[in-house]
Amino acid sequence: MSDWPQESVTDLLIEQWQVIDSLLSALDGDGWFSPTNLPGWTVHDITAHLIGTESLLSGIEPPTTDVNVHALPHVHNEIGAFNERWVEGLRRVPSPQLLEQYREITSARTSTLRTLSESDWNAESSTPVGPAPYGRFMRIRLFDCWLHELDIRDAVRAPGDEGGPRAEMAFKEISSSLGFVVGKRGKAPDGSRITFDLGGPLTRELHIAVDGRAALVPTLDGPPTVTVRMSSALFTRLACGRVRAADHLDEVTIVGDHALGKRILDNLAFTI
Repeated sequence: MSDWPQESVTDLLIEQWQVIDSLLSALDGDGWFSPTNLPGWTVHDITAHLIGTESLLSGIEPPTTDVNVHALPHVHNEIGAFNERWVEGLRRVPSPQLLEQYREITSARTSTLRTLSESDWNAESSTPVGPAPYGRFMRIRLFDCWLHELDIRDAVRAPGDEGGPRAEMAFKEISSSLGFVVGKRGKAPDGSRITFDLGGPLTRELHIAVDGRAALVPTLDGPPTVTVRMSSALFTRLACGRVRAADHLDEVTIVGDHALGKRILDNLAFTI
């Protein structure tokens, strides 16, 4: 079975757009301009970014802007520059109109996905992780939109359910990157065994074995070199670069090789 089944991913992505719609619809004027954990971005800017990515997938060019997006301090690559073209281009759009644009583009994308053939879903396409099936791209879209829902909720202090099918599917984008994060960024030595023991809402254990290269494995073949315990909510925000480990050490327990656990914790972010 595919890791990005067409019907499930499509249903969950469309549901995710609807959840964000409901969240945005409840905001007052000031809420739209709440700062988020993303440098330089408000809730309004995140919405513009979501519009931009779905517009890209619909063949719509970004609006023009006089801002040199490459010079912005939080832009580090071409993907970031593309995102900023939409953010800057839509920055002066009134929030009610922006919400209408969000609804229009997600409605159009819903129609596209509902009529997409199986061969098109499985066809190789250009994605943020390189050439991959279009379906994988849509799982990435689910992850991105789910994460931005959390960004908005954190910004406007509107907590919600971070579990369930949308979260489970989106979380696969994080867990699938753990081998790289632990091995390359955390510099876990060869032979080490690492366990992430996550509490709710996405309760689970994630195991990494380093044998030449670090890889996510179902179980370890011996006791872990280090176990890192925290909630899945904190783990998600650390892995996605939303918060710093140094600011949340009282919410983390490290058992075993503390130096290794701390190094992994400090280098957990994998998103661009």
